[in-house]
Amino acid sequence: MRVSEAWLREWVDPPVATEELASQLTMAGLEVGGVAPAAPPFEGVVLGRVTAADQHPNADKLRVCTVSLGDGEEQIVCGASNVAAGQLVAVARVGAKLPGGLKIRKAKLRGVESRGMICSGKELGLSEESEGILVLPEGGEPGVDVRDYLALDDQVIEVELTPNRGDCLGMAGIAREVGVINRLDVCRPVVEPQPAQNSARVAVSLEDGEGCPVYAGRVIRGIDNTATTPLWMQERLRRAGIRPISPIVDVTQYVMLESGQPMHGFDLNLLRGGIVVRRGRPGEKVTLLDGREVVVDDQVLVIADDSGARALAGIMGGADSGVSNETVDVFFEAAFFDPLVIAGRARRFGLHTDASFRFERGVAPGNQLTAIERATGLLLDIAGGEPGPAEQVTSEAFSTRREPVNLRRRQLHRVLGVEIDDDQVTEILTRLEMKVRNTDRGWAATPPAFRFDIEIEADLVEEVARIYGYNLIPEIDSTEQLPVMPDTESRVPMTAVESLLVSRGFREAVTYSFIDPALHEMLFPGVEGLALSNPISSELSCMRTSLLPGLLHALKQNVSRQRDRVRLFESGLRYVLQDNDLKQEKCVAGLIYGDIAPEQWAQRAREVDFFDLKGEVEALLALTGEPERFRFEPAAHPVLHPGQAAAILRDGETVGWAGALHPAHQRVLDLPKTPFLFEILVQGVFRAKMPGYGEISRFPSVRRDISLFVEESISAATLLECARQHAPKVLRQVFVFDVYRDSGIDSGLKSVALGLILQDYCSTLTDGEADATVDAVKAALIEDLKVKIRD
Repeated sequence: MRVSEAWLREWVDPPVATEELASQLTMAGLEVGGVAPAAPPFEGVVLGRVTAADQHPNADKLRVCTVSLGDGEEQIVCGASNVAAGQLVAVARVGAKLPGGLKIRKAKLRGVESRGMICSGKELGLSEESEGILVLPEGGEPGVDVRDYLALDDQVIEVELTPNRGDCLGMAGIAREVGVINRLDVCRPVVEPQPAQNSARVAVSLEDGEGCPVYAGRVIRGIDNTATTPLWMQERLRRAGIRPISPIVDVTQYVMLESGQPMHGFDLNLLRGGIVVRRGRPGEKVTLLDGREVVVDDQVLVIADDSGARALAGIMGGADSGVSNETVDVFFEAAFFDPLVIAGRARRFGLHTDASFRFERGVAPGNQLTAIERATGLLLDIAGGEPGPAEQVTSEAFSTRREPVNLRRRQLHRVLGVEIDDDQVTEILTRLEMKVRNTDRGWAATPPAFRFDIEIEADLVEEVARIYGYNLIPEIDSTEQLPVMPDTESRVPMTAVESLLVSRGFREAVTYSFIDPALHEMLFPGVEGLALSNPISSELSCMRTSLLPGLLHALKQNVSRQRDRVRLFESGLRYVLQDNDLKQEKCVAGLIYGDIAPEQWAQRAREVDFFDLKGEVEALLALTGEPERFRFEPAAHPVLHPGQAAAILRDGETVGWAGALHPAHQRVLDLPKTPFLFEILVQGVFRAKMPGYGEISRFPSVRRDISLFVEESISAATLLECARQHAPKVLRQVFVFDVYRDSGIDSGLKSVALGLILQDYCSTLTDGEADATVDAVKAALIEDLKVKIRD
């Protein structure tokens, strides 16, 4: 939110400089992102009155203007199409310096002398775009410095509010915070009720009283919407980043900036019947003010009349009921919408409006009639008119009543570590517009209706701390004896897991714990995910049951940015619904995509495959010190390719999955290459073998090899496990060093070569002892797996 310092100081004027004011706001939790001047430096620019604008004799698109500057007249050649006699304009005199270092000099344009320049808003740094010269509102005399006339020696403070502080999305909220911080009273504008001068009214029906419990409105007839909005209002709008348009629009925008309450004006003569606040109907269309046509459904709240939906409630008005220069009768509306009903709806249609930004965070309930009265008074002063009665419709169940929250004196001291005087605590809470009652143990504070974020005692502790000043809370070393958490060797630390993955070329990703329900349903059909009651958006409304959706979304983002080789991992919780309970499981997941190595001259390019992924996972499993306890077995998983998916088992229990992404999912995600993914449970996998002393044999080892024919369906892991189970204790290691397939081998068989490392601790093995070990392994393989030993 952009805040004009000059406007803020009309509400509350603390005796601090701009830098200190910005620091105060930041330390109070309203982070200031930057402070910038309302206009860049320039000098020598004054008000001028165009007394004549004649056609240039040698150029069709130029005008020769005579401009009165108070102390005389100057001839200025101007190329703007909107210049006309009688206008009050900004004139850069000869010698003036404009933003960007431009210095104005005498010149001849197509043979006609020009002494100065009539400026546009862009040339003065007052706007990013200009369609012509800047025509100023009446009220100034020629020769007056433009900086003084527009009060440009002002600072604009950019406040970056957190989502819970919707109450500060208006000057009233910011001023209240500054007043509390500096213990100053706030001077609010006096809002006088405007008496009705006619009986015109619009009937309002709240068909969805939960989505819109409060709706206020008023008819004003006979206005002049071609009138000029006062300069002071135009400048306040501009400094807030809003372009002035017309009195009706400007007034509603100004009231929103002032109070935080969005408003809208309907052209009364374009409405048909009364106003109905209801849910959209399937297939119903609304043409918005920006010209776009959107299709709504029963998830979207709309403002309708007898002819159909006329506006998206809390987001944007409709083009077929909006005001224009021809509008003479207007219907003002101000409403309170449930933030949950508005949240995510604007993003659904690709919109982001000032109104939706405020309604999603919550506006002050019960402030709607005040906003109507304020807007009425401003519009009557600018454009005239006759107001009808101001009316408000409220649903039966609606109430602004809040329950008091107890704050214990002892708890406040325990959490902050400093004792704050009782009177100071009472003053802080009172200035925050809470109703405070002293109790034996502390205070009972009833939050105002607009503070949706205050519900428990910790919230009150935070309010006291930030206003008291975090910088005033002393740093005190703890005197308590803190328990030392034991560092067990029976588990692999996550730092070791993450470090290994990084060393193997992976980059750590941190994704949202909530995902798009559509993506969840695609990847895990039939698996119920926990739906959020207050999501950031509809695309992030389901708690993840796996880390893979987040990694796939990150992969898609990388691929769309021309990254053709991606290796990502993430460690975090997944949330699984089980027997009406939420089970939280720590997982590590990763993916590899693209070539096995970066492009280089020493290695031929090759895309990753299942066995590359298997090697990465096996490196992780080796951290446990017991890699032989894990097996990869073919199995089906909804995310993975039916023929390239494996369950990871530890002692027969499934602890993870690995494989290629399912081709159907790859097509939907528009990935040109196949990614390979894994996900393993931290609890089930990273139980480590306790280190222990082992004697190092003083005797040489012996190697023996076995070549055999085995069925294609038998995996290498099965062969190795069988060999380990039946070999004598002298077997130290067994491994596969060759796999061979050829037309000369019987169909359905493959040739596998095993290497056996044998070693004894007591003596050097004889050939007979080594051969006996090999024979035992051969016999077990033949009996259990029906292999054929090769000669």
